[in-house]
Amino acid sequence: MFSKLVQRRSLGALCTNLRASISSAGPVATESSLEEALNSDYVFEREAKYGAHNYHPLPVALERGKGVYVWDVEGRRYFDFLSAYSAVNQGHCHPKIVNALKSQAEKLTLTSRAFYNDVLGEYEEYITKLFNYNKILPMNTGVEGGETACKLARKWAYTVKGVPKYKAQIIFAAGNFWGRTMSAISSSTDPSSYEGFGPFMPGFQVIPYNDLPALERALQDPNVAAFMVEPIQGEAGVIVPDDGYLTGVRQLCSAHNVLFIADEVQTGLARTGKMLAVDHEDVRPDIVVLGKALSGGVYPVSGVLCDDEVMLTIKPGEHGSTYGGNPLACRVAMASLEVIEEEKLADNARKMGELLRAELMKTPSDIVTDVRGKGLLNAIVIKETKDCDAWKVCLRLRDNGLLAKPTHGDIIRLAPPLTIKEDEIQECCEIIHKTLLSF
Repeated sequence: MFSKLVQRRSLGALCTNLRASISSAGPVATESSLEEALNSDYVFEREAKYGAHNYHPLPVALERGKGVYVWDVEGRRYFDFLSAYSAVNQGHCHPKIVNALKSQAEKLTLTSRAFYNDVLGEYEEYITKLFNYNKILPMNTGVEGGETACKLARKWAYTVKGVPKYKAQIIFAAGNFWGRTMSAISSSTDPSSYEGFGPFMPGFQVIPYNDLPALERALQDPNVAAFMVEPIQGEAGVIVPDDGYLTGVRQLCSAHNVLFIADEVQTGLARTGKMLAVDHEDVRPDIVVLGKALSGGVYPVSGVLCDDEVMLTIKPGEHGSTYGGNPLACRVAMASLEVIEEEKLADNARKMGELLRAELMKTPSDIVTDVRGKGLLNAIVIKETKDCDAWKVCLRLRDNGLLAKPTHGDIIRLAPPLTIKEDEIQECCEIIHKTLLSF
């Protein structure tokens, strides 16, 4: 399908023409020729030739972004309704976050954790007080945060709970997605994640999502260390559990002396209309995993929050990261969190999400069979026909100036930056309606 979408312009011929123009022109013409060559087709073919084929991107070649908008290499403007999978909650290139990055980058970027730096402690104090946990363990990517949470849970199980050595079990919910490391795919129920990569991590169990009786049965095993769950399953298609599910998870985990790990990498940091998605039910997990929007999309930053009883089970040398807690990341993360608070992005996500879903509900049911979500994490389910599926809808949305991405074949996530305004939501809904009705 990719090759059909890309016009058959030869990369080799393009490079040959470019070299010819360079050889016959001066420095100014060289720069101009390079700019002329960098069209969408060139970008698509260059990635296909030199890069691994482990992604299937929507065919659009982006070169800059600002707020809720992105522009492609030909200068066409689009609404971004993916937000880099919720990493860009604060909008593209937010000036406060970018300025924090620039300022710190000119002073000190990396020391490793072999030495102290003057920013890490400031960041640790700020974020732990903000979320009301004793400690944070800083990492870089969301999946590293998930791995860290699993290691903490196992260590706690052996040193505090008294689980026999190497018998600890961690429970996950079917449909989960927290990355593509060996541990993450070992808990996956999606064949595209795990097929062909075994053998898998032992000590993991999977139960149905949004099923408290299934969790209660699994917790009868005294060797269970933790239950790790997304408050809303993002990659699975924005699956929102029943009201009371998270409250029930908290009660069951407490009753069985099991750690409740909330994977808030995608749902956290105001995306669902609260700072954390668990805040909708006013529950406090034992461990919270953060990532993505923790840096506003300008730098990889993640972290794991928990209290001393869990965090201090890991001793020096038992876990770490060269880049985790570097001063650049810490400064960027503080700016990113300040933006969320100062601009009241959780409140805006709640209001704009309600408006978005209300408008989407007006779409004919013979095209869209379901609308679901919370805050500005939403999805529509497309009724698949010979002429219409989620991929084709996303291609036509692109043509009409809005970027979204399918998941699981018939589902389209709709998750713009949380800075989006009411008039922009209305304009986007018009684009979505126009696109869907065109089928």
